[in-house]
Amino acid sequence: MSQRAKIDTDGGEAAGGTRAGTGGSTGPGAPDAPPVVHRIAGLTSAEVAERVARGEVNDVPVRSSRSTADIIRGNVFTRFNAIIGVLWVIMLFVAPIQDSLFGFVIIANTGIGIIQELRAKKTLDGLAVIGEARPTVRRDGVSAEVSTSEIVLGDLIELGPGDKVVVDGEVAEADSLEVDESLLTGEADPVVKQPGDRMMSGSFVVAGGGAFTATKVGREAYAAQLAEEASRFTLVHSELRSGISTILKYVTWMMVPTAIGLIVSQLVVKDADFKSSVARTVGGIVPMIPEGLVLLTSVAFAIGVIRLGRKQCLVQELPAIEGLARVDVVCLDKTGTLTEGGMDVTELRLLNGADETYVRKVLGALGESDPRPNASLQAVIDAYPDAVDWRCVQALPFSSARKYSGAAFSEGDGETSTWLLGAPDVLLPDTDPSLAEVDRLNEQGLRVLLLARTTRELDSPDVAADARATALVVLEQRLRPDAADTLAYFADQDVAAKVISGDNAVSVGAVAGKLGLPGAEHTVDARRLPTEREEMARSLDDHAVFGRVTPQQKREMVAALQSRGHTVAMTGDGVNDVLALKDADIGVSMGSGSEATRAVAQIVLLNNSFATLPSVVAEGRRVIGNITRVATLFLTKTVYSVLLAILVVCSQVEYPFLPRHLTLLSTLTIGVPAFFLALAPNKERAKPHFVRRVMRYAIPAGVIAAAATFTTYLLARHHYTGPGALDAETSAATLTLFLVSMWVLAIIARPYTWWRVALVATMGGAFLLVLVVPWLQDFFALKLVGVTMPWAAVAIAATGAAVLEVAWRWVGRRVPA
Repeated sequence: MSQRAKIDTDGGEAAGGTRAGTGGSTGPGAPDAPPVVHRIAGLTSAEVAERVARGEVNDVPVRSSRSTADIIRGNVFTRFNAIIGVLWVIMLFVAPIQDSLFGFVIIANTGIGIIQELRAKKTLDGLAVIGEARPTVRRDGVSAEVSTSEIVLGDLIELGPGDKVVVDGEVAEADSLEVDESLLTGEADPVVKQPGDRMMSGSFVVAGGGAFTATKVGREAYAAQLAEEASRFTLVHSELRSGISTILKYVTWMMVPTAIGLIVSQLVVKDADFKSSVARTVGGIVPMIPEGLVLLTSVAFAIGVIRLGRKQCLVQELPAIEGLARVDVVCLDKTGTLTEGGMDVTELRLLNGADETYVRKVLGALGESDPRPNASLQAVIDAYPDAVDWRCVQALPFSSARKYSGAAFSEGDGETSTWLLGAPDVLLPDTDPSLAEVDRLNEQGLRVLLLARTTRELDSPDVAADARATALVVLEQRLRPDAADTLAYFADQDVAAKVISGDNAVSVGAVAGKLGLPGAEHTVDARRLPTEREEMARSLDDHAVFGRVTPQQKREMVAALQSRGHTVAMTGDGVNDVLALKDADIGVSMGSGSEATRAVAQIVLLNNSFATLPSVVAEGRRVIGNITRVATLFLTKTVYSVLLAILVVCSQVEYPFLPRHLTLLSTLTIGVPAFFLALAPNKERAKPHFVRRVMRYAIPAGVIAAAATFTTYLLARHHYTGPGALDAETSAATLTLFLVSMWVLAIIARPYTWWRVALVATMGGAFLLVLVVPWLQDFFALKLVGVTMPWAAVAIAATGAAVLEVAWRWVGRRVPA
C-alpha cells in the first residue's frame, strides 16, 4: 500500500470505511445477494495520447517560488536602486572613481541578493516536487499514481480519505463519499457526494471513497483560477517587511526635502568648485538611503529557506519563517507527531463470553474491507488474516467525528452480522463495566479499540445505541525517539506545548507523561470543555493535554488561544487537522500526511520528523532577531545622515564628506558587520512592534552621532586654515563619526562572543590601516593633520560614546518596545 494512502486520522482511529473494490455497498435490503460491482476501466492509453496531443492536459505549473525573471526584476528595479543609479552616473562624470564606489557596492549587493534567492528557488522547487500530490488514476482498468500535471481531460481519478481533488470533475463512483469544500466555500460541514455530483478542485475527501471523471483541467479548473494570480512564494503578511516598508516610506519623505535643501546649499549658496560641490552633495544624499536593509532581509530569508531545505523542510510561504519566530504556543497532534504512524496489536481481550476464533475472523474481515487502512487498522490486518469466506455487503467509513467505523458481512455459512470498531468510551455507555478495564490500559499509554456487534443498520443515526461489547483490541503505539528532546527544547525556549488529540484523554496523557511533558498528569477530556471562548482559553492556558478532541474543537481551541494574544503553531497530518492548520498562525504538516494537510500548511516536514521543528523555530528566531538587531545599524546611519544634511543647510557650510568617506564608514560599521550578525545564532523569541523597537534606539544613536560629528567639524573649521583645510576638517569629522558608529556596532554586537569581538576589532583595524597606509590615505582622501584636532575628535567621540551608552540604557528601561 502506498504511503499516501496511509493517512492517520488520530481520534479513535479504529478503522476506515470500505470501497467498492472490496465488495461494495449494496444496501441493507439485500444481504444475501452478491454485490454488483461496476468498475469503470477509465481511459485507454490511446485516448490519453490523443488528449495529450490536443493539449487537454493539466498543465498548471507548480509554482513554489518566484520565476527567475521576477527575482532579477525584484532585486534590480527598486526605488532606491533607481535613486542611487542616477547619483552614481553623475559621480562617474564629475569625480574620481573612489567617489563612485557606492555604486559598485550596490551592484555587488544586488548580485548577492539575486544569487541567494535563486539558490532558495532551486531548493524550493526541488522540495516542491518531492512534496507534490500524486493522485491515483485508473487507465486501461489499472490504477497507478501519476503526477498532477499528467492528468488529462476525461481521466478517472480515484479518491480515498485525505486525498485532495486536484481538478474539477463529476463523481463516477461513490462509496459513502464525504468531501470537505471549506477551503473553497468556507462551509466546514462535509458534503456527501453521489454519482453525477460536481467535484471542485481544492476540496478533499474526509470519509469514504470513490472515483470521479476529470471535466476541467489546467487553468480551467476552479482552484487553478483562484490561484492564478498568486504563487506559493508569497510575502503576504510579514510584520518585518511591512515595518521596513513603513520605515522606508518615512525615510523617503524626509530625504526629498533634505536633499533639495542640500543641493541648493552646496550648488547655489556656496561659491565652491562645481565638481566638488556636486560630489559633496551626492555624499550627503547617498547615506540617507538604507538600501542594504531591504537586501539583507531578502538574503536572510533566502538563506533561511536554504538551511531548512537541507533539513527536508519545505517552506511554502516565507512569512512562515518569521511567524514561527513569534510562536509561543505549539499545538501537537499526538499521532504522527509524538508517536510514529505504525503500531502493534499486543493483546486481544474477549468480553461477554465471546469465542476467540470467531472474533479473529471478524477482525480479519474488517481489515480486509478497507483498501486504505489507517495505522490502527493496519495493525489489526497484520495481526489477523482475512476470513476468505466472509463477504462485506455494507460499510460505514471511519470518521474522526464519529470515532468508529463498521461493516456488515455475509458469513460463509449464510449468516449475516454487523460490526463496529472504534473508541470504547464512544461506543459504550458510561456505566459499562468494560470501561474501567479500558481506563487501566489507557493509563499505561496503550490504545484500546472496542469490537462491538450491533443489530441496527449501519446507516442508522443511532447504530451504536445497542452495541454489544465483544472484545478489546489493545494496541501499543511507537513513540518517536526524538519527541522527548523536542518537547524539552520547547520548554527551554518558553514555548508552551499543548497535546491535542482525538484519542482517549488518559491514554494521551500517559504518552505525554512518558515523554516528560509538564502537566501531562492533568489531562482534560475535550467533551467536557466549556464552549464559551474565554473559559475555553482559560482551560487551555491551565492544562497541557487534551483528549477526545473533535476536528471542530481543534479549530475552536486555536481561536481561543489566539484570542488571548498567543501566536499559535499547529502540527498535524490527518484530514481532521486541516481546519485547525488553516486557522493557526503557522500550520505545520508532515510530508506523509494527507494531501489536504500539505496543501493548507505553510511548512511541510518532508522527512516526517517532529525533531525538525526546533530547527525551524530556531531559524525563524535567528532571521527575525538578527534583522531587528542590524536594522538599528542601518537606520542610525539614515538618521545621522539626514541630521548632518539639515545642520549643513542651516549653517551654510560645505558638506563635510565625500561619497568615498561614507562608503568606507558604511562598509566597516554597517555593511560587513551586519552581514555576519544577520547570520549568527539567535534564540530570542521575536517580539512585536518592529518599527518602534528599531527606531527607539536608532533615533537617539543617530542624533548623538550627528551632534558629535558636526561639533568636531565646526571645531576643525576654526582650527584649520589654508588650501588643504577642508580635507583636514573632513578627516577629523570622519574620525569622530567612525568612532561613534563603532560604539553603536559594539552595543549591537552584545552579548559578546569571541567572533563578535574579533569582528568589531577587525573593522577598527581596517580603518586604522586606511589612516596609516599612504596610498589608502590618498585613495580615501583621509589624512589626520597635526595632533590637537585628531585627539579632540577622539575626545568628542568618547564623550558621544558615553552619552550613547547612557541613552541606550535609559531607552531600554523607559521606552517600551
